[in-house]
Amino acid sequence: MNYIWTIIKGMFLGIANVIPGVSGGTMAVSFGIYDDLIHAITHLRKEWKSSLKVLVPIGLSAVFGIIAFSFLIEWLLDHYTLYTAFAFVGLILGGLPLLISSFRDSLKAEQKKVNVLHLFLFIAFFIIVAWMGIAEVSGSGNQSVELSFGLVVALFFVGLVSAAAMVIPGISGSLLMLILGFYYTVINTINQFTAALTSLDFNALVPATLLLAGFGIGMIVGVIIISKIIDYLFKNQPGYTYAAILGLVFASPVAVIANTQALADLNQGNTVLMLLIALVLLAVCFYFAYAIGLKENTTAEIPEESKHSL
Repeated sequence: MNYIWTIIKGMFLGIANVIPGVSGGTMAVSFGIYDDLIHAITHLRKEWKSSLKVLVPIGLSAVFGIIAFSFLIEWLLDHYTLYTAFAFVGLILGGLPLLISSFRDSLKAEQKKVNVLHLFLFIAFFIIVAWMGIAEVSGSGNQSVELSFGLVVALFFVGLVSAAAMVIPGISGSLLMLILGFYYTVINTINQFTAALTSLDFNALVPATLLLAGFGIGMIVGVIIISKIIDYLFKNQPGYTYAAILGLVFASPVAVIANTQALADLNQGNTVLMLLIALVLLAVCFYFAYAIGLKENTTAEIPEESKHSL
């Protein structure tokens, strides 16, 4: 039964990556598995058996969630934007009680009280995500992509930075790439790779593969580096780390609603009824996320003395 809940959580992590402004890291926080995921990534060599018992079911179910539900989520966003966005806001906010409880526990363990630095970190990271939600993005869908050493290096660093979206709650990978101006470059490269592979056009396949390799290696390096940094922060400064994460998660609804332009649906009439339905969905999803976050999962496989969650 524990693995079933783990698979469900993993599916929602995957689905979250389809929603503009939603971070897989945010969903991991909401479902109470974030810090143990970070631990599993950073301790894969030392505790490979227990780490794989966490990473494999969550990773596979996340991929399944992306493949199986991406079209459904896109359809819901196109036709029921307000309701879909508010549902995901509810899922995000549903993790706050557990996150706040972890923050309090960390303060108690450190024998500290909330201070100015806690508040500064909360506000600073709230502003970062909120700004990303309303920032003007660059790039266009018709960019041509040609192989060059400079572009490979650029995609490596874009992958490095975008890896933060996979690890840091509140940061959306697609949104971050849009702001950097490389979203359509990556998308068009993927499309060129797929088309070349399908038609066995090796002249087009080789450059597309090299470009994607630069991006992919950057992502892998970024995930490892950022995970180790966050793991260190959880172990040595858990209170300040949780304060920053709280700021990221509290600001996530701003990014979701802004990027989906969900409130535009209210201009269609029946504003009060539509808003009421949206709020009901938010409340239901809030309770669902809170309840599922309490369920046991495979993170119990991590040795208790080795965990950094306080």
